Amino acid sequence: MARILIVDDSRTSRKMLKEVLENAGYEIAGEAANGEEGIIMYRDLKPDAVTMDITMPVMNGLDALAVIKKEDEAAKVIMITAAGQKEKIVRAIKIGADDFIPKPYEAEQVINTLEHVLGSQ
Repeated sequence: MARILIVDDSRTSRKMLKEVLENAGYEIAGEAANGEEGIIMYRDLKPDAVTMDITMPVMNGLDALAVIKKEDEAAKVIMITAAGQKEKIVRAIKIGADDFIPKPYEAEQVINTLEHVLGSQ
């Protein structure tokens, strides 16, 4: 099963997402609390996909997405967004995000989005 890197500054959000993914059979490659950590972990772990929060301290998700996509065009990155961040979603797609999941999300929505992004991997 695919290995996923979770990047979110909220410990609670990471825990919830981890549960959803593990229950669906995904392996959690790692967890990062900001975009900078996410980039470092992406380089080290080479996960199959990344879930990336947009609003985080140190480095936000959009900046981290840009670095990851510049270094690895094939990177699969799904942005997690709070309601009302339409312009950030548009920017994320222009930078190269593969998809996005709005908060609050349902477990089924997360799994469907990952399956869509990963294809038949």
